[in-house]
This record gives sequence, structure tokens and C-alpha cells, in this order.
Amino acid sequence: MSLALLIDFGSTYTKLRALDLEACTVAATAQAPSTVTTDVNVGLDAALSLLARELGGLPHFRHRLASSSAAGGLRMVTVGLVRELTAEAARQAALGAGARLVGSFAYRLIAADVAHIAELSPDILLLCGGTDGGNSEVILRNARALAESALSCPIVVAGNREATDEATAALNAAGKMALPTANVMPALDRLDIEPARAAIRDIFMRRIVAAKGIDRASARLDHVLMPTPAAVLEGARLLADGLPSRRGHGPLAVVDPGGATTDVHSIGVGEPSEAGVIKYGLPEPYAKRTVEGDLGMRYNAATMVSAVGLDAIAADAGLTAAAAQAELDRVVSDVEALPGRETQFRFDEALVRAAIKVAMTRHAGTRETVYTTQGPVQVQRGKDLTGVGLVIGTGGAIVHARDPAAILEVLLASATEPGSLRPRAPKLAVDAHYLLYAAGLLAQVEPVAAFDLASGNLQFVGNEATS
Repeated sequence: MSLALLIDFGSTYTKLRALDLEACTVAATAQAPSTVTTDVNVGLDAALSLLARELGGLPHFRHRLASSSAAGGLRMVTVGLVRELTAEAARQAALGAGARLVGSFAYRLIAADVAHIAELSPDILLLCGGTDGGNSEVILRNARALAESALSCPIVVAGNREATDEATAALNAAGKMALPTANVMPALDRLDIEPARAAIRDIFMRRIVAAKGIDRASARLDHVLMPTPAAVLEGARLLADGLPSRRGHGPLAVVDPGGATTDVHSIGVGEPSEAGVIKYGLPEPYAKRTVEGDLGMRYNAATMVSAVGLDAIAADAGLTAAAAQAELDRVVSDVEALPGRETQFRFDEALVRAAIKVAMTRHAGTRETVYTTQGPVQVQRGKDLTGVGLVIGTGGAIVHARDPAAILEVLLASATEPGSLRPRAPKLAVDAHYLLYAAGLLAQVEPVAAFDLASGNLQFVGNEATS
């Protein structure tokens, strides 16, 4: 067999996938608790030992690629000019690069802002501001403020092109590592976040991998290519777009409910699907990721139940309010506990349905009627996902659910919420072997095999499973 080894250094587990590149199958899987805070090789060795049992020994791997979300993931802070414009463009670039956004600032930084940024201790700061030919004063002022700060992380400068050289020079002169790249919002009606994503990835590979201790396993790897969420987004993009020799699945969405957050990824232009609808607001990225930090299945379960309502969760689970409260108390008291009784399964299923429905509602755009002097007009804000043809569920809460289709169906468009532009009638599938991150990594070196593996291992559920 010609095998590739794909590794995900997670905060909890180090996960391995051995993929047969010729048969396009999963040869073996293994995982072990991560040990990034001590020696990453300990957890890797444990996982490799389990993998060796499955394979009858460890073979020579054609590729050994890794991603990482360990040690808190890629912590980023963004600084922009206007919160709704360049600051939002910076946020989209950071999330698309697989970052965990720990702070977002806009306008002129004051001393308290700069002190707060230093306290947040980000791995990377993304400095933006102004369209090309527009405001340059604010980004230059903010660059000088950061130059005088105690901040020690690399800074990506992605603002007004006329101010980029001066801002970068001011930061470098103060001993900061500053990397210039293209403006994330060169015009009010255009986003260009891919260059910033590439710069963030470059810094991740050259600097952050060492800072997180992942480089201690470097002798056993070819590359640690990107943060795991970015690898998932790249895997989703590959499935949607396809290749010259492979037809893609078209616009799609991926939902990933986790213990602390719920991530949603969408691939597609998201333009209005109906004639006469006016698009309003910042352009949407083709490959978009959102992270909902209040929708965690474990660490943020109480916050999520508070937002959705205990009575709603109880009704969905078929429990009394008192029984639902008891189950919530159980989850909060032991976030690592897995369901074992019927009431626990039903409560967990209600939690995941609530998480993915709210997360998809926030990720998708909206359409509403606005009354003007010329009469009523339909206005779209955000991304129209009604025409998405495929929704993929990943993560243990969906993969191990007793009825994954019943979980995923809640995020579809509803007649009771006509303004929400969620998917209407997509096929539903499960990333049962957790291959999206692996496909995103493998696509960098063998895209055809990556596509075939990811596409061929989707498990369709609901009506599609029997059609």
C-alpha cells in the first residue's frame, strides 16, 4: 500500500489517519491524549503504537502531514478602522485562517486598548484599516502605538496599500516582526482576504509551530501545515470546487459542534437567489468560517441552555424541566462524561440540535422587506445559503448520534422563519471518519487522492442514504 499519515494535534487528543492513496480508503485510525504541554512526542508515540497494531507495524509513509489546534489554538487579535467594515474584514480573514479570535479592536487605539492587547497575549495580530487610497492616518497611528507597546507577537499588516510600507517600517524599527500583505478590503464593495490568510499560515508554519512546542515532533513529520480549522475549511473547499479531473459537489456547508464552540463553514458565493433582492453590507467571503463561542456542548452548555431556554431544550428532549435541569447539572459538573442512559442521550441530542440550529442561523444571511420612498424592497444581509446542495456534519456529537439525519435536519430553512437564508433542501452527510482535516492537508500535495478520499468516505444520511 502507498500510505499517507495525517495527524491532528488537538488540545485533548492527538488523532491519526493512515490513508491508502491508491485504493482511496482509510487504512487505520488511532488517537491518544495530547501531551503538548509536556512533550508532544509522548502522545504521538502512544497514538502511533495504536496505529501500528491496526496496520501490523508502521510502514513507510509517502507523506506525513499535520495540523494543530493544541495549546489554545492559533490565538489572534485584529485591529481595523471601522468595526462594520475593515475590522469585520479582518475578523473574516482571521477566522478563515483557522484562528481563535481572542480580541477585535476598531478605530484609534487608546492606551487601555494597547494594554489589553498585550494582556491577551495573541500569537498573531492582524492590523488593517482604510481602503486603498482611503484613510491612512488611523492605521499609521495604530502601528506607532503597537510599536511602542510590550507586544511581542508577529504582526500582519493588511490595510491601505499607501500606508502599508510606512506602518511596517515603524513596527520593524521598534523590533517587532511585521509582515506586509495585500489589503483585506481594497474597496468598500470588495474583500481580498486570501493574501492575509496566506501570510497568517506562513507565520504559523515558521513561528507558531515552534512556540506551541509542536516542532518537537518535526523530525517525524514532513510539515505542520496549518491550524486544524483551516485544514477543515480547505477540505470543504476541495469537496465543493472539485478539480479539473473531478467534479465538485458545488456550494456546501459543514457544521462542527464541539465541547467549547460550534464551527460552521460554508463554500459558495452566497449571492441573492431571487431576482430583485438588493445586497447590503460587507461582501461575504467565498470560503467562510464562523465560530460560536457560546454554543459549546460541554464547557458552554449552561450558557447555551440559558440562551435557547431550558423549557425549549426540555421539550425537544421530551423531558420535564426538572429532569432537563438535572441533566444540565450533570454535564456542567463533569464535562468529559459521555451519555449512558436514555435521558442523557436525549438531552445531549437536544443540546446538539440547539447548537447547530443557532450556529447556522447566525452563519447564514437574512432577507427582509425595507420600506423606502420608492416602495418596499427586499434586502439581503450576509450569505444566501438557500441553494446549498450538501450539508456535512462532523465531530463526535453528530458522528456518534443515534440518528444523525434528525440532528442535521434542524438547521434547514423553515417556513416559520422566512427571513433566514439557511439551506432549503440539501443532501445530508456525515464525515464519519473525520477526514475533512486530512483532506485539507493532503490537498497540498496530492489533491486528487484527497478529493477521492473525502468524497468517497462521506456517509449520506436520511433519504439520501437509501436513494
